[in-house]
Amino acid sequence: MTQVNRDITLELGDQELTFHMSPQDVTKYFNATTQANKVAPAHNLLMSTVTPEGKDALKSLLENPVATMTIAGALLEEYSPDLDIIVKKSSAWLKP
Repeated sequence: MTQVNRDITLELGDQELTFHMSPQDVTKYFNATTQANKVAPAHNLLMSTVTPEGKDALKSLLENPVATMTIAGALLEEYSPDLDIIVKKSSAWLKP
């Protein structure tokens, strides 16, 4: 799989914010996320990838942690590749 840098624009209400995403950004986010630490890595991902013009508008949206997680989720969903994955049952589980 190739390294993919992408610009992703999210429409949030009447605002459009553009984010510059790279595999390194996503890796840093996932590596920082723990059971006890989810919002801060999402906040950092968003603030570090949004264009300079969008920083002020984004800051006000990120005051609500649910908004932070929702925006980060939408961004990651759009960034993720379309993969056709099928999980097959193990034959060991089918035997009585």
